[in-house]
Amino acid sequence: MDGTDLLRAELVRAAQSLGAPENVDPVIERPRDPAFGDWATSLAMVLAKPLKQRPRDLAQAIVERLDFRRAGISSAEIAGPGFINFRVAADVFAEGLRALIAAGDEYGRSTHGLDCPVNVEFVSANPTGPLHVGHGRQAALGDAISALLGATGWRVSREFYYNDAGVQIANLALSVQARVRELGGVAAALPEGGYHGEYIRDLAQRYVDEHPTDPTADDLDAVRRFAVRELRKEQDRDLQAFGVKFDVYFLESSLYEDGRVEQTVDALVRAGHTYEKDGALWLRTTDFGDDKDRVMRKSDGTYTYFVPDVAYHVSKWERGFTRAINVQGADHHSTVTRVRVGLQALDAGIPVGYPEYVLHQMVTVMRGGEEVKISKRAGSYVTVRDLIDEVGRDAVRYFFLMRKGDSQLVFDIDVARAQSDENPVYYVQMAHARLSGIFRVGEIDAASVSGADVELSVLTLPEEQELIKALLDYPALVAGAAEALEPHRVATYLHDTAGKVHLWYHKAHVLGEPEPIMRARLVLARAAQLVLANALALLGITAPERM
Repeated sequence: MDGTDLLRAELVRAAQSLGAPENVDPVIERPRDPAFGDWATSLAMVLAKPLKQRPRDLAQAIVERLDFRRAGISSAEIAGPGFINFRVAADVFAEGLRALIAAGDEYGRSTHGLDCPVNVEFVSANPTGPLHVGHGRQAALGDAISALLGATGWRVSREFYYNDAGVQIANLALSVQARVRELGGVAAALPEGGYHGEYIRDLAQRYVDEHPTDPTADDLDAVRRFAVRELRKEQDRDLQAFGVKFDVYFLESSLYEDGRVEQTVDALVRAGHTYEKDGALWLRTTDFGDDKDRVMRKSDGTYTYFVPDVAYHVSKWERGFTRAINVQGADHHSTVTRVRVGLQALDAGIPVGYPEYVLHQMVTVMRGGEEVKISKRAGSYVTVRDLIDEVGRDAVRYFFLMRKGDSQLVFDIDVARAQSDENPVYYVQMAHARLSGIFRVGEIDAASVSGADVELSVLTLPEEQELIKALLDYPALVAGAAEALEPHRVATYLHDTAGKVHLWYHKAHVLGEPEPIMRARLVLARAAQLVLANALALLGITAPERM
């Protein structure tokens, strides 16, 4: 239960006693100005028309029927056109802190997902080079979304889809082949769309070392298999450095080997949504709202890129994932329509809107006020490993998650390295370290603090009351971020709550105060320490006890 459950239940009872429908669901929010109270609702304005009453009159009637004690409030005031502002009773705040500490690492978790399976696919990079910063943002987003869903009761499967087939993989093989021949003293040009960077030269040397019988890389299929295998290892090392793990690695090539692509095309033909034109097979996507029909099979017999994507998502559905979420770059926007249309055209019972998509914008990396564009290793872009080596995993994760995914992100290396309040991850982690320091200096086991037999009504400072409200808001914050698939809400919450911790830390002494005050403030410190640690864990960031 979150801090509004008692109040919501009592509002429903009072409203229904005045004729409100059974499904009435009051929205309860924090007032913009804390001076107005702890909670506010617009319920009277929502119900005024169906109940044929003036909003303020209805608000007054609702307040008169409220049982304040049962609602956990000390007062209720009507404001403006019909808002009702509430102040929470001190003992409700106190019990909330005790319940928070009792829940410990589980505080903020819920069972909303009912243990239903959900597939979260992210990163899914072509195995053609090290992971770039766009992949890094996607890795952080996908991992945090998975953590949020797991924290709210979903059974999450993290999946990486390897695009190990198609033109890009062919160009990779040709690029390595060219570098192998250069090693043998034979001039060889890279193919159009080929891959540059030192890592291609490294691959060429390793291929020569492992394949002495093919010194000029004539066996292009062997080169391809070798390059894909080695670059998958490289990407795995990048992900390991970033602390991201997957449950399933799915190969695009398996869709062709298992005949799934052909089966999907045959099913689309049988469903009657295809036609042939100019030697190509077309899918009539305009039947499903697309702006024009799309080629499925080109005149040369090869498939366009969205066809294996449709087959892949059929596989997800057949594996029992009635909910699937794809985290991809904004450049995949057109894929959304084509994959969904392809699935609808199959007439296989897959619902409209499957899969869900979270699209993110790219990342601009800055250092010294200038954009950083090239990695020494990758040659043409900045890699995830470059950033981790520069500023550490925690800072990279936080910076990738502190903005909404569909917004542009500027990653300032200088700020991320700064040990000051202008570095947001340092600011948050310092708040946790300060709380931990209270227990360390006082030689108190933080885990022994429970709040039992502690008078918490002495926590009367405004800074204390605001911090308590923020801590008790955490479960609702997690639920909302999970429902919206927006991890940046957690990052924003962390920064705001850390600010409240810092204010309280400077204003309120803990150790050395009279016994009742010290014990109560130790409870607040422990509660804040737990919430910061739990929220940081959702983002895959450590909660240090010293800085």
